[in-house]
Amino acid sequence: MKGLAILLPCLLLAACQGANPYRAQSLPLPPAPAQAAQQLDLSAYPAAPRDYARYRNWSWQEGRPPAASAWASAELLQEALSNALDQRGLRPARGDAAADLEVGVELRREQRIRQVIDRYEGYYGRGYYADYPGYWGRMPVERAYQIEVLVLDITLVDARDGQPVWQGRAELPSAGSQAERADALRAACRRALQGYPPA
Repeated sequence: MKGLAILLPCLLLAACQGANPYRAQSLPLPPAPAQAAQQLDLSAYPAAPRDYARYRNWSWQEGRPPAASAWASAELLQEALSNALDQRGLRPARGDAAADLEVGVELRREQRIRQVIDRYEGYYGRGYYADYPGYWGRMPVERAYQIEVLVLDITLVDARDGQPVWQGRAELPSAGSQAERADALRAACRRALQGYPPA
């Protein structure tokens, strides 16, 4: 019996010593195209880091300042954005001088769903025994309602290569007096540009 236990693994090992019926095969790689030696594929390399210190002045994208909307005048929008850019060290380009950045801005209305959970005091019945009075607790009531907000999108584009270098967004309420709207717009411009220039 012991001999059989030794003989069986030896037979199995001997069976594994045969020739491998599988052969490694592969097709050769196709030759590189003729223009590959002269043309550099820039998409194969990461983009060079941007030097944000060289951006010093700006102009409106495509030479068009933002238009007025039903919510804000063109002058208010331009003034709020210009002040926010000024706080980031960016000045308007003077005269016919070429700007380093082009600024695009969009102000649009969007709908949002807000959820509010109110907790009301409530009585939860009687206890297990008749003399146990039960207990008071806070009952959550969840409500959802739709509100309208304004979304401010600011895009900064490199004037030399046309590539976007910064995009910021901020939301602001659509209601309020004219003074409250102006303050909300100025605060939204600051929030949208808060992380510029990136570290």
